[in-house]
Amino acid sequence: MSDKDQQLRVSKIQNGTVIDHIAGGQALNVLAILGIDGTSGDSVSVAMNMPSDRLGHKDVVKVEGRELSQDEVDVLSLIAPAATINIIRDYDVVEKGRVERPSVVEGVLECPNHNCITTENEPVDSRFAVGDDGVRCEYCDTIIRDDLPAHILAE
Repeated sequence: MSDKDQQLRVSKIQNGTVIDHIAGGQALNVLAILGIDGTSGDSVSVAMNMPSDRLGHKDVVKVEGRELSQDEVDVLSLIAPAATINIIRDYDVVEKGRVERPSVVEGVLECPNHNCITTENEPVDSRFAVGDDGVRCEYCDTIIRDDLPAHILAE
């Protein structure tokens, strides 16, 4: 590739998080997981369907001024298992790591079963076991396979 082919398509961020190696077309789901809808004033850059040696095509999300919580990374890993998380401070990468799928996610997803104890007025946090075919509620055994971002609990 020539230098011209390797131009920066999105500018660097001073402080925040860069989520790289998201499967192509999943960036909007990542934004949903992070609760970013454009109304809060967060400065966000999104690149979609960029060429990638590892994935074929990838998405990249840069969030200025925000470092992700472990709960956010755990849920993110469910839809972007190949993602890398880069923490940026003063324009430098200070931490870099791949997401790891947890065996359980707790308190971050809402069970779609309206009869589940976690959706009633009980002081019980949701708890989902992570499997290859989706996530399973540990209270009622309901499995979520599709549209995971729609089940993320609002903060």
